[in-house]
Amino acid sequence: MFQKMIKPVSYFLLLSFLLLDFSVQTAKAQMIGTNTVIAAQKQEANRERVTAFLSRDDVQRVMMQRGVDAAEAQKRVSSLSNSELAKIANAMDQLPSGGDSGLGTLIGAVVFIFVVLLITDIVGLTHVFPFVSHRR
Repeated sequence: MFQKMIKPVSYFLLLSFLLLDFSVQTAKAQMIGTNTVIAAQKQEANRERVTAFLSRDDVQRVMMQRGVDAAEAQKRVSSLSNSELAKIANAMDQLPSGGDSGLGTLIGAVVFIFVVLLITDIVGLTHVFPFVSHRR
């Protein structure tokens, strides 16, 4: 019985061996430019700054007054492109760092973020605001 089984098993093993893929994956190592590393760190810093800004209590109060859900805004920040984050971070850099105009500046920043989020909703990247109609 063993003699009868050895021939089909050996053909099967031979065929299985021939079907194996022996190609070798090569690793490609390249130097990463300093500008690339700095740009990546700046993008991450921008994302953290905007997230920290939206986490502030006074900003969340103003967003709730404007009808924007703070948790949804945080999700939207994580889905923003690098150029959109850079625009928001640059707008935050232009804001005064304190003093008399804190509330007006805060409202301006919240409105700016609201407009950016609204534009991404109109374009169809997200579906947050129920008053924006989405055609498909």
